[in-house]
This record gives sequence, structure tokens and C-alpha cells, in this order.
Amino acid sequence: MSNSSLRSLFWLKAGAALLLVAAADGLFFMQRPGATLGLFALLWLGVAALFRKGWVRDRRGLAAAGGAVALAMVMIDRPGFLAWVLFGLALTIAVQSVRVRSGEEAWRWAQRLVVHAAVAAVGPWIDLFRMNRNNRKRGRRLKLSGAVRLLLLPILGGAVFLGLFASANPLIGELLARLRLPPLTDETVARVVFWLATLIAIWSVLRPRWRRRLIALPSRQGRTIPDGAAASVTLSLVVFNLLFAVQNGLDLAFLWSGAPLPEGVTLAEYAHRGAYPLIVTALLAGLFVLVFLRPGSETATRPLVRGLVMLWVGQNLLLVASSLLRTADYIEVYSLTRFRIAAMIWMVLVGVGLALICWRLLRNRSAHWLINANVGAALAVLAAVSVVDLGAVAASWNVRHAREIAGQGARLDLCYLDSLNGAALVSLVELEQRASDPAFKDRVAAVRARQMATMQAHQAEWRGWRWRDARRLDRVARLTAGRLMQTPLPGLRDCDGAIIPQSVTAPITAPATTAPPAPVAAPLTSEAGV
Repeated sequence: MSNSSLRSLFWLKAGAALLLVAAADGLFFMQRPGATLGLFALLWLGVAALFRKGWVRDRRGLAAAGGAVALAMVMIDRPGFLAWVLFGLALTIAVQSVRVRSGEEAWRWAQRLVVHAAVAAVGPWIDLFRMNRNNRKRGRRLKLSGAVRLLLLPILGGAVFLGLFASANPLIGELLARLRLPPLTDETVARVVFWLATLIAIWSVLRPRWRRRLIALPSRQGRTIPDGAAASVTLSLVVFNLLFAVQNGLDLAFLWSGAPLPEGVTLAEYAHRGAYPLIVTALLAGLFVLVFLRPGSETATRPLVRGLVMLWVGQNLLLVASSLLRTADYIEVYSLTRFRIAAMIWMVLVGVGLALICWRLLRNRSAHWLINANVGAALAVLAAVSVVDLGAVAASWNVRHAREIAGQGARLDLCYLDSLNGAALVSLVELEQRASDPAFKDRVAAVRARQMATMQAHQAEWRGWRWRDARRLDRVARLTAGRLMQTPLPGLRDCDGAIIPQSVTAPITAPATTAPPAPVAAPLTSEAGV
């Protein structure tokens, strides 16, 4: 391709990037993102395919682009930060795949992505510097002194004549008086920062950066561990197995069997205190196996060591299962939250990682195989989580198991349901229909009315419209067909729907019943105690 064609392509990319920045400003700046986020992602992907045609002919590029399209569709349904990050990752892999050899491991891909993200922040300025340098080599550099001599007379002469016309013509004078630079407000600064961040992200895809020299993983065989160190590893495994056996034995005795705990220790306390430290213990155990028991090493080939490692990994898997059971018991007492769902998903991933470490040792797999398998499992889980609304899952579970409905379990935390920003709307409608206590039903109706009014207001704004929220409102319409929803009693409401007592000295005003009230009290959610 000739130099003139390259320059033309560069300026075409710059024009496309500026158009995308303008579209992002109109769609997202100071706006609640809706289905437009997914449409913008598809537009961005289309522009990238137009200028980076090489990855269209690459199987990895097509696979990554297919994943990006799927994530864009997810954002049309339910825009979210996780889906947006995964979309950016898939798009970056697609545009970089054309210059990456086939069979590249996840470890090397991670380095390329880190370099790409780091250099992207200064990418536009690097390209401008290179373009200026190339112009100097071709003798096309415009000297500053020449530019001043060129522009000095037109600017000064034009200013003088414009001033004279303004004094002679009131229309021109009034027009010039209205011309002012925009004030330097917080919104102006935020908009400039938004433009720069958007331009950097878009430009990094149109002109991706890559690195040829990468950091390799340590050798598979590694150095031979001295006999003393091997004996120390064997003794460590014996000690670790004994300690883990004590912990697992206590869990089997009190947690799994349901036996009564010692006096002064509740099941919730026993479950909550141990769930997360035990996961850290399992992670440290996996790190120990990775460092001291590499496949092919002399220590890893000893039958006694292999047997101790298998036993230890098995005990770690039991430890992870106990952590899951602890979290489940804690949820029975204090209800379900998004954070606790994410914690249980993380525990399952830790268990998968331990099983993969064990399989690697048994089958003599490489470190690259282990990293690829773990990255694949993590990406699959993250993609699933980006589709599923954990808030709606938590709300549905809490309503079904609430003490106010089931007669046992945790008291329903309406403040937490109110903080889910519409994810709990369907569950609140179902709860309102099933509640029998008039006071509780009124509180639920108040929270439901606030959530529904907020969602309807967002759906009325085309930039904030979301497909999933539209389906939620349709579900509410079907649930309430033929029956009227309860109108809450007048008065200002707290986050749990309770009426806030008015001050004696406060002026009497007409209370609002359907519109969302003024700022409510902070949610008293039990998630803060996790």
C-alpha cells in the first residue's frame, strides 16, 4: 500500500473514531445506559471490521467477534459493566488475532492484552508523533515561524474590520456579545474526560498495539529439588493432611451432621466465620502444590508424595464444600444477596481450580494447560453471570423463604429489595399478592410503587429503555390482570416502605402516594455484615 493510501486510511480511521465519540456522547453522557449500549457495541464492532479486515479471515478472530456480538445482544437486553468489559476483551482479541500465531497460550495472550491496555492510553499521541516525524522526513514540515507569518495579517486585519463593523452595525455587535466560550463547569470537565476516554478506547481497536517479546513461563522440569528439600515437602504434606483432617472432622461433626454446637456458638456464627478464611486456605494449598510439585520433577514422581498430594487435594475439596455449606446455612439465617451468590460461585471456581491442579499432576500436563483451563472456566462463568441478573435471583429466593410468607426463615429485608433498582419488581408484586398482614402489605406496596414508577420513567426515555425491564413490566401486567394493585397509604416512606413520622413543627403538605419520595434512609441490608 502506498504512503498516500496509508495516510488516507489513517484519516478515515480518525474520522470514524470521532463519529463514534460523538455518538457515544449523545447516547451515554450523563444518561442511564439502556439498550443503546448494545447497539453502540454492534456499531463499534462493524467499524472495526471495516478497517481491520484481516481478522475476518481468521478462525480465532471470527470466534472472538461472534462472542462480541453475543455480548452486544446481552447488553441490548441487560446492559451492565461486566458484559461491557467482556465485550471489550472479545473485540480486542478479535482485532489482535491476525498478528498472533496459532495456538497462542492464555499466558501470552494476557501479556498482549496488558500491553495493549497500557499503550492505548497514549496511542493517539504516539500516532500523531509518528505522523509528524514522517512529514519531517519528506520535507513537509510547516515551520512555526512560517505559520505565524502566514496567519498574522489575515487574523489582525480581520479582527480590525470585524470590530469596526460591530461598532457600526448593532446586529453584528449584539451577535459578537453573545459569543462566549463555554464556562468551565464540572459538566464541561466531565464531558472532556468522557470524550478522551472514549476516543482512547475506540482508537485502541482501530489501531491496536502488540508486543513481540513476551515473558515465558518457568521451565516445565525446573531444577531438581535437593533431598533435604524433598524430605521437607513430604513432611509438610503429612503435617498439612493432619491439620486439614482435624478441620474437616469438626465440619463433619457439627456442620454436616447437624449436631449441636458448643454453648455460646451459634450455627450462623460458625458458618460465617469460617466460609471465607477456608477458601483462602484452599488457595494457599493450591499455590503450594504449584510451586513445589511441578509435573516431571523428582519430588512429584515419588509414590508417597503423590499419594499425600491426592489426599490433601481431596481434603481441600471437602473444605470448599464445607465453605459452600457454611454460606448456605448463613443465607438461611440472614437471607440471600448478590454478594453471597458471587461468593458461592467463587468457591466453586476454587474447587474447579484444585481439581485441575490434581489432574495436571496425575497426567503430567504443562503449566500452560493449567492456565488455559482455569481461564476458560473463569470466562465461561463470567459470561453466564453477565446474562443472569443475580439481584432478581436473590429477590425471588428471599420472597419465597421469607418469614412473613413461609412462617420461618429470615425476616424479609425490604430495604435490600429496594436497593436492587428494579430487579426485585416482579418478586415484590408476587409478595404483595401473597401477603396477608395489612401493615406489611402496605409497606410492600409502597416499595413496589416506588420501584415501578422509577422503572416506567426510565423506560419512557428512549436512551434508557431496556428489553429486560420491558419484559418485567409485561410480567407485572400479566400478574395483575383482572386485579387492582393496592394503593399505599399517603405519607413519606423509608427504604423498607415504613411511613416516616412527620415532625410536629414541619409544615403540613399534601403527601404524595405514587411518585417516588424524597431521599430515603440508607438500606439496612444484611449484606454489610458479610
